[in-house]
Amino acid sequence: MDLDQIRSILDLVREHELSEFEIEHDGLRLKIRKDSNSAQIVTHAVPMMAAMAAPVAAAAALASSTPSSVTDIGESEIELAVVKSPIVGTFYRSSEPASASFVEIGSSVKKGDVLCIIEAMKLMNEIDSEYDGEVVNVYVENGQPVQYGERLFAIRTR
Repeated sequence: MDLDQIRSILDLVREHELSEFEIEHDGLRLKIRKDSNSAQIVTHAVPMMAAMAAPVAAAAALASSTPSSVTDIGESEIELAVVKSPIVGTFYRSSEPASASFVEIGSSVKKGDVLCIIEAMKLMNEIDSEYDGEVVNVYVENGQPVQYGERLFAIRTR
């Protein structure tokens, strides 16, 4: 099972709003469970034999682009939290067009740090991080309209 296949599976799980999905392929078991309390997808990739370490590493790489938790035998758990838009509006990565972005991929953030601004009804709303960690993905382009609940950032929590 390669990275593209795992991404396709995750997309299908989201598209069909499945609460749980499990597949075993080529000695790799992938279990996806949607946590109803936090609306995050928790993913466990368990190798069926020691030689399957490469697909587990691929699943870990996928974790950097999806809200998930990947567990490998003998490794610590990697937790990714997704920051979603609390309002409908226009997404801005900085306070002014010529200014640097509040955060970039790889930036360390602490709870309360400003991640972006969403303009709604001529009001600029700062969106703060609810997590301590590292920004691993930005889902929205600067100046793009966002909907309520739309993914904005993925943060690897500490």
